[in-house]
Amino acid sequence: MPRPDYDLILVGGGLANGLIAWRLAELHPALRLLLLERGPVLGGDHTWSFHQDDLTPQQHAWLAPLVSHRWPGYEVRFPERRRILHGGYASITSAHFDAKLCARLVGQVQLGNKVCSLSPQRVELADGSSLSAGAVIDGRGPRSSPHLALGYQKFLGREVRLAAPHGLDMPVLMDAGVAQREGYRFVYLLPFGPDRLLIEDTYYADGETLAPAALRARIDDYAAQHGWRILEVLREEQGVLPIILSGDLEGFCREMGDQPCSGLAAGLFHATTGYSLPHAVRLAERIAALPRLDAASLAAEIQATLRAEWRRQGFFRLLNRMLFLAGAPEDRWRVMQRFYGLPEALIRRFYAGRLHAGDKLRILTGKPPMPLVQALRAALTGDLHRQGS
Repeated sequence: MPRPDYDLILVGGGLANGLIAWRLAELHPALRLLLLERGPVLGGDHTWSFHQDDLTPQQHAWLAPLVSHRWPGYEVRFPERRRILHGGYASITSAHFDAKLCARLVGQVQLGNKVCSLSPQRVELADGSSLSAGAVIDGRGPRSSPHLALGYQKFLGREVRLAAPHGLDMPVLMDAGVAQREGYRFVYLLPFGPDRLLIEDTYYADGETLAPAALRARIDDYAAQHGWRILEVLREEQGVLPIILSGDLEGFCREMGDQPCSGLAAGLFHATTGYSLPHAVRLAERIAALPRLDAASLAAEIQATLRAEWRRQGFFRLLNRMLFLAGAPEDRWRVMQRFYGLPEALIRRFYAGRLHAGDKLRILTGKPPMPLVQALRAALTGDLHRQGS
């Protein structure tokens, strides 16, 4: 049998595959690796953020060259609560991500290549050519599945240059003092410089449809209300992230079959927040530690990782059902306002996905911010994926 063209081909140059390539290049520099991306740059137009406690010290160390910005904490704002939380927050911008990866993976990145189809060991390109590999990992983003019932986190962000300093010295993760419409809505702010700011309008709602023009107008209005005059829009990012309410994990795994997948394509993200960077870091480490990088070994490892995460995140899916199904959409901000009154250590564990039994009880007890009967009905509805079939 002829030798394949590559040991490993990563299809899709987003966060998950980028971190896999970064870690493998560091630990296995002799590996014949190819990273394929259909766009002109790796990472597209995105900002990926994470909390200090989301990663171990060792993970922080190897990820550090990719980090663009760090802050000592962040703020949240609600109609009846404002709070600063400490512990560290950081972001990776796609421009920095692209520059660092391309510098490390010289000769191992191909941009502007559209993939028509792929299998565990072969990639068919739009130009009619094909490439073979010991394994192919599909990291091209989320996929719809009849085995999952989803809500969505939808956002549009604009990085802008202002006419004067904005006055923020740390991120605002949630400003929920904005009009609440079809679901829980907030504005997310990242200060990248004295007069540079990412302003992102985010909301949790049903349906995948995004209305960019309306979100741009909301951002302009928000800036004006805060006395910020926008001189220039430097870039724009947008997305629709899946939020899992319930699902048939084994059915989802059968859909993947023997095809190794990564990132959102593999269902590896925080079920409630949509944060995917910690999951991508852990997957990159697990793949780099495998004794063999053949397709069967990768598929087995990735699905084992997904099963472990699914068990660990059952409580978060319950919270999602309460957020999406209980109470009027315009009142759902009250759930998050109450949550941010809880102890800071619990909030850090929530984002890291490491809640213990006492944390879960603390989140669910006390004066409910929504009608109790509706909350219980939503929490106990665990088969929404079957109801929609």
